[in-house]
Amino acid sequence: MGSRHSCCLVIASDLRENQRSMALRLPKQDYQDIERVIELDFVRATEAAALNSLRWLGRGDKEAADAAASDAIRGMFDLMNICGEVVIGEGIKDNAPGIFKGEQLGTWYPGSPEFHIAIDPIDGTTNISKGAPNSISCIAAASPEEGVKVALRDIPSFYMSKLAYGPRVIEYMKKRGDSLHLDMPIAEMLAIVAHAVNKRVQDVAVMMLDRPRHKEIVEQIRAAGASLRMIGDGDIAAAIAPSLPEPDVDLYMGIGGAPEAVLAAAAIKCLGGDMQCRMWPRDEKERKSLVAGGYEGHDLQIKTIRLRSDNREHIL
Repeated sequence: MGSRHSCCLVIASDLRENQRSMALRLPKQDYQDIERVIELDFVRATEAAALNSLRWLGRGDKEAADAAASDAIRGMFDLMNICGEVVIGEGIKDNAPGIFKGEQLGTWYPGSPEFHIAIDPIDGTTNISKGAPNSISCIAAASPEEGVKVALRDIPSFYMSKLAYGPRVIEYMKKRGDSLHLDMPIAEMLAIVAHAVNKRVQDVAVMMLDRPRHKEIVEQIRAAGASLRMIGDGDIAAAIAPSLPEPDVDLYMGIGGAPEAVLAAAAIKCLGGDMQCRMWPRDEKERKSLVAGGYEGHDLQIKTIRLRSDNREHIL
């Protein structure tokens, strides 16, 4: 019985791989204005995730909420004529239930457009389990252009150091020739942001996760006189906040999950803001693993992650 079951699994796997190969070999269907056709389907997928997880709001079971959102998204993708592959998915960072890296989404109808997908059915599962605000369901997708193998790239580290700011800061820096970077003194960084948003430093609002690893950064921000907005969870929504119209937050910084960094970067790019990230090894073991993967010395320390400018991004 066990041998027969194993044989069935192998055959099913081979059929899926053959279907994938055939779908990508055949000529692509001629979709006019692909964004208009596909983007609302992505919106509906995130809406379905939010609605399906609503019944778990405040019920103390974050994994059940995550599973409900994942089921809803899968159901919506089953209706989309795309060849979607998850390159960044739930469950990789925290062993949660969800939509996993390598999973295929969409009908994979021959000739359908190919998409690389980053997805988090719920960012802020702890928030939803406690009945708190600022949970978000999000999808970022990019269609690889001819000659481009990877449209959205997974990050090999568990955490990333992040710095996110909005369009007003970018415009100011272009005019003045200033720049922000991850290693600059906090006081100098806050002074540039304050001038950019036409505020005093003490009126600049900085958002970050409330984690022990941020102790030194918190002390430097307070010493400079700026105010802090400390959050328990919800890394993606927090990083996006400075790029929203009329934001209540001027700067996001700190160390958070690497998958969330890619999703946040896609949204921030579409909103006209900017985000700098670099891998942040948790320990020597992870550092050695990254070095073995080709991220040596200088690259590991200061490499910034930015989305390709020659691909079309879709952020919901």
